[in-house]
Amino acid sequence: MTDTSIPTTVAPQVLLINHFKTLKLPTFAREYEKVGIECAREGIDYARFLLRLCELECIDREQRNTERRIRQAKFPVTKSLDTFDFVAIPGLNKSLVLELMRCEWIDKRENIIALGPSGVGKTHIALALGLAACQKGMSVLFTTAAALVHELMEARDEKRLRTLQKHLANVKLLIVDELGYVPFTAVGAELLFEVFSRRYENGATLVTSNLPFDEWTSVLGSERLTGALLDRLTHHVHILEMNGESYRLAASKKRQKQIGQSKSTKEDANQYK
Repeated sequence: MTDTSIPTTVAPQVLLINHFKTLKLPTFAREYEKVGIECAREGIDYARFLLRLCELECIDREQRNTERRIRQAKFPVTKSLDTFDFVAIPGLNKSLVLELMRCEWIDKRENIIALGPSGVGKTHIALALGLAACQKGMSVLFTTAAALVHELMEARDEKRLRTLQKHLANVKLLIVDELGYVPFTAVGAELLFEVFSRRYENGATLVTSNLPFDEWTSVLGSERLTGALLDRLTHHVHILEMNGESYRLAASKKRQKQIGQSKSTKEDANQYK
């Protein structure tokens, strides 16, 4: 007859893994054996063994949190300042951009407005600043002005406008790209103004536009509304003037030149055949 009174022995490794999962310590679960072997070989005591594990867990946790903030930001692509060509936009204040990368302006609830024609890198700068904010533990949301107005109008029709407005007001940095490319209806302009108004001195906002300020009325439709919006956006603001030739146009010209040179070389070679 089998004695069922004897408890089943569970391997300590199994219990450890279960406890790590319960405590949400995935790096502990993955690294504890390897770190334990290293510490035993190096003669390191238990306290330093735990310290190593904790440091690894903290590093991995921050990395996971940063990746989560980047996903929630809804960037169309991820870009850093390392790939931005300052030489192509000589009028851009590089030292100011580098200062803004520290993200202190976000804590101060200030704004940035990047102005310039299409293709000069306004979106690139906005994405780089947004990425820097995510890496510093700040919540970010990226959207185009047209997409934001469309979402606001849909939310209004579906009786969830307040929920969306609250979310837009609470995010640490709101990036509104391409203001000026699409004119808005009176209702759309008023809804957009409400977003900026709620964030005034409560959150940082970054806006990019291909239009100078005196032409914003053509998009918003009302001089009164435009004046009120600019009054709020420009009260605590850093303005990035980005005038220069379009990257895309310059790249196209370069490709055409290379094609022309290649064609010329082939024609010269054919003459000597």
